[in-house]
Amino acid sequence: MYPLVYHRSLTTDKWFSYPRHQQLLMIANEMNRSQNALQKQDPENAIHSWERAFELTDLTISDPKNPSVLKELLRFREMLGELFNQPDARKNKILMELLITLDSTAYNTLH
Repeated sequence: MYPLVYHRSLTTDKWFSYPRHQQLLMIANEMNRSQNALQKQDPENAIHSWERAFELTDLTISDPKNPSVLKELLRFREMLGELFNQPDARKNKILMELLITLDSTAYNTLH
């Protein structure tokens, strides 16, 4: 794992101790922040939110308890990269919604 820039105090042990739904909700929180930034036409803050989402996504991908959603997490990361290069509020919202469907507890928390 590369050195974290935005979550310097977060260790893999601490991240791995969180249940998957909490990990996904924390990533979704960053996606929500980027959504708000895009609506305010503030692309710089959207980019920072996506960078934080990348860090948390990479931690989640490396968590050994998540093999059942590894393929989906990798695809999410790929789509996040596309969003990073071509900001789009509609796609950001869709991607955030798809992320939380990876865990029923995360989904039920937000719906």
